[in-house]
Amino acid sequence: MLTFVGLGLYDERSITVEGRDALRDADSVFAEFYTSKLLGATVSDLEAYHDTDIEVRDRAGVEQDPEAILRAGEDGDAVFLTAGDTMISTTHVDLRLRAEERGVDTRVVHAPTAESAASGLTGLQNYRFGKATTLPFEYAHGADGVPASVTDAIDQNRERGLHTLVYLDIKVRNDEYMTADHAADLLADEYGDVLAVVVARAGSPDPLVAADRISALADRDFGDPLHLLVVPGDLHHIEADALAELAGAPGELLEVE
Repeated sequence: MLTFVGLGLYDERSITVEGRDALRDADSVFAEFYTSKLLGATVSDLEAYHDTDIEVRDRAGVEQDPEAILRAGEDGDAVFLTAGDTMISTTHVDLRLRAEERGVDTRVVHAPTAESAASGLTGLQNYRFGKATTLPFEYAHGADGVPASVTDAIDQNRERGLHTLVYLDIKVRNDEYMTADHAADLLADEYGDVLAVVVARAGSPDPLVAADRISALADRDFGDPLHLLVVPGDLHHIEADALAELAGAPGELLEVE
């Protein structure tokens, strides 16, 4: 059996009870933290809390040479860990399919994700979100300005009245995490007067939610990562009330559909 276990959003305690039990019962435990990581826990913290040894694999060791993981699933009970949920945003469907092709049973133990947290913390209804997008660091996409993939997603969602979840680039190897103020600064030329919502440190003891014009968000400090940005579409009156009460959104920006 190869079990994919999401670790949740913040630290060693963010995992579900089912995930914790699978982890503690496993013969072998693997993890990857190149796509995301827990800001509130190190690998040593995870090992100590769950009383297990964890083999951390790099991208090549998961996507190009997963033999050790697959063999462990053939020989016993193996667990593969990621931050968040292993099949949402950080997706490892390819690894699961490889295991199934070799006759290895697989299952998924889900966990909280940035996507669900963005909805829950802001009060924006999850079924009113459109296509998500990722805003990369300037040097990462090799062109000037904001990539069309980002602006197209925001524009198309807004035309349909839908909210846009904007994931902010992270480079775990360099310990580099895009902040919401940096993201807002990148978007300000195109969307300066548009309402946006910052979600910082979702899942931690001190999450922060703040809503304002994108140009205003560019001038604020939202503290430690991880950060997300949400660009709302049309607002239901409950959503507008939530943004005012929970995120301090200026009243003049809260037009109700």
